[in-house]
Amino acid sequence: MTAEGRLNSAFAALADPTRRDILQRLQNGPMTVGQLAEHYPMSRPAISQHLGVLEKAGLIQRRRRAQWIECVLVDDALDEVTSWIEQQRAEWADRFDHLEDYLAKEKSDD
Repeated sequence: MTAEGRLNSAFAALADPTRRDILQRLQNGPMTVGQLAEHYPMSRPAISQHLGVLEKAGLIQRRRRAQWIECVLVDDALDEVTSWIEQQRAEWADRFDHLEDYLAKEKSDD
């Protein structure tokens, strides 16, 4: 998958509040699908679909542990997203600085 594809998948996964909440819960450590499902008013298959989106985006991994499937966060999975956001923030800050300079110059010319 390309860098753009990974970024698109990550943003699509993060667009859903349930998936964001799942990521927050997994910050405390691995959880089974059943443990995660207890927190949501939806079926286990629906939770599994959310987990599939997160897994496809590379944000979590599911691994078998005895008879359970355990979900864990992928280390540094959001680095690419964070880098993109920081790049956008820097570009916008630069644009606003230029706009501020332009407006100050226009005001002083009056």
